[in-house]
Amino acid sequence: MVRVARAGERLIDLTLDSPALGGRGAVRLLTPRGWYRRRHLGARWPTLYLLPGGDGDHLSWTEHHTIHRLTDLRDTLVVMPDMPLYGFSTDWWNHGVGGPPRVETYHLEEVMPLVERHFGAGQRRAVAGESQGGFGALSYSARRPGLFRAAASYSGYVHPLRHPHTVRAGMTYLGMDWLALWGHPVRQRAIWEAHDPVHLAHRLRGLPVHLSCGDGRLGPLDPPGTEPDPDIPGLENPDNPFPEDVYSPTEAIMREENETLAAHLDRVGARLSTHFHPGTHDPAYWSREFRRSLPTLLAALHD
Repeated sequence: MVRVARAGERLIDLTLDSPALGGRGAVRLLTPRGWYRRRHLGARWPTLYLLPGGDGDHLSWTEHHTIHRLTDLRDTLVVMPDMPLYGFSTDWWNHGVGGPPRVETYHLEEVMPLVERHFGAGQRRAVAGESQGGFGALSYSARRPGLFRAAASYSGYVHPLRHPHTVRAGMTYLGMDWLALWGHPVRQRAIWEAHDPVHLAHRLRGLPVHLSCGDGRLGPLDPPGTEPDPDIPGLENPDNPFPEDVYSPTEAIMREENETLAAHLDRVGARLSTHFHPGTHDPAYWSREFRRSLPTLLAALHD
């Protein structure tokens, strides 16, 4: 069952029953010009999928990043699905039992067929995401070669196997069972590797990929009075503490992961662009970096 509500001049909100999530899912669409008139006539549009960060909010791309104001997107259908808190764009292992949440299944086998069948989404696809969504954009592209024509990640968790303590710390902080995601990084290493973009880099060969990330220090988009990130127990390695000028330890960790992935992508021949910059783990940077990467994404969709 799908419920459809108009949320703005070009915005449509969908609510659907999702077996993969074991509950309801939500999707926001940014429709292209002519969509209301032509979709019932069988028209299909190039489609950009934008994945949420760890909070799972499908509204952030319009409410925080105001992408609905971008004229460059007037001929593209944009699909913005939600996911559960800290869902990590993954079908959870759940100690070998599986079952919900199955976020990858929800995004790619429930939402994607739905919007292609009923809402004008075409098979010329690109994908991008912020934070955990950046992981999802690259993991999905690598795990399902040929599904997307380009991928972009903004401050993405792109090498979780390098910093499994980050997953443990974040999920424990939220009162979640971190082993339910991919299991133990040693005992279930194969599961971690099967999702980790660095270990899947060879599958991104030839794909246009954009990576951007800050360094955890204050940058030009951090306003005066910016406070350090909340202390998350277990995030910092006591044998290798963060420098005192790092305000966002998460972003400092992401920077290391992104630089590692960039080196691997260079080696395998991906069509890579990067922008590594000063700054924290903050939506202001993701808005800027989305606009910076948009020509790459649109070229793959429309050329």
